Amino acid sequence: MRTLTTTEELAAFCEAARSEPYVTLDTEFLRERTYYSKLCLVQMALPNDGEAVLVDPIAGGDALSLEPLYDLFRDTSVVKVFHAARQDLEIFFHEGNVFPEPLFDTQVAAMVCGFGEQVGYETLVRRIARASVDKSSRFTDWSRRPLSEAQQSYALADVTHLRVIYEHLARDLERSGRQRWVEEELAVLTDPATYLIEPREAWRRLKTRTNSGRFLAIARELAAFRESYAQQRNIPRNRVFKDDALLELASTKPRTSEDLGRSRLLTREGRKGPIADGILAAIAAGLETPQADQPVADTSREKLQVNPALADLLRVLLKAKSEETGVAQKLIATASELDAIAAGQRDGAALKGWRHEVFGADALRLCNGAIALAARGQAVAIIDV
Repeated sequence: MRTLTTTEELAAFCEAARSEPYVTLDTEFLRERTYYSKLCLVQMALPNDGEAVLVDPIAGGDALSLEPLYDLFRDTSVVKVFHAARQDLEIFFHEGNVFPEPLFDTQVAAMVCGFGEQVGYETLVRRIARASVDKSSRFTDWSRRPLSEAQQSYALADVTHLRVIYEHLARDLERSGRQRWVEEELAVLTDPATYLIEPREAWRRLKTRTNSGRFLAIARELAAFRESYAQQRNIPRNRVFKDDALLELASTKPRTSEDLGRSRLLTREGRKGPIADGILAAIAAGLETPQADQPVADTSREKLQVNPALADLLRVLLKAKSEETGVAQKLIATASELDAIAAGQRDGAALKGWRHEVFGADALRLCNGAIALAARGQAVAIIDV
């Protein structure tokens, strides 16, 4: 197995990849101690039994630039194949401001091809490649050098078996005519908005039990400070302070360092220095927020007037459509989306794109009384009314 540690080596391999129809890729990274993932390794393989290599940005250091890889990403004549690509794409977007184009995600394709929801790589290796994956190096510190032979073999297996899986799924999609379904799903993965976290919007991830505008204004300021602080210093947001401490601070509203010292949940590091200063400034800003500018909790779900009988019928229809198409129910529509449809909402994902063709169109007909459902043996039949 070959490890590339210089820009010249990487450029030569990427040039060879340009003459191929596709290249398979994967990454190994760490994120436990940083805000942004630390890229530790890139694995690449050429089709058939072509060369598979490791690209080592740690061992390469300043001698290795990933720009040749990013140039390959921009070459639309070569399909870039990943499995469960979201975290890989996030790394390349933040480090190189680039997305692979065109992209093929075997996890997304497998869901569309009837392998279930969020199917794992090992499952596809076993069911399609008829092979097994050595799991011994799964939980490892990929930033430590040198890499053992077992680690290198494990990493390369993530892209060598992927070749067989990709070709199988690509043929399946071509036969079924579902390529567009996959493209619709991948559009989300290649949207920069998927990976950009705006500090002023970070409060929306909090689970609060109050709709008080003043409380939410303080929580918004605290969450924005925490997100900005973590981003600037590249540390996990929970290292600044955790959600439970944030909610406690929004409730108790400390005004001074002495008040801050009475917090039950704030760590010692949060009671002093720039974190303490940031907390007090955020609380002051939240208290001063005019009522018209205070955030409003999303209570739309609580106000839904769900027709329970209709919701049950939609679940039966969804199960029938899932069995008919071989696509996982949760990929077509979630339980909350079914409730929203039963409550009269018409803007959900289940009513758009390929989901509209598979399920949404008949769901609306069911809501409008244009069809009925009947048992026919072990199946559910749709009957025009």
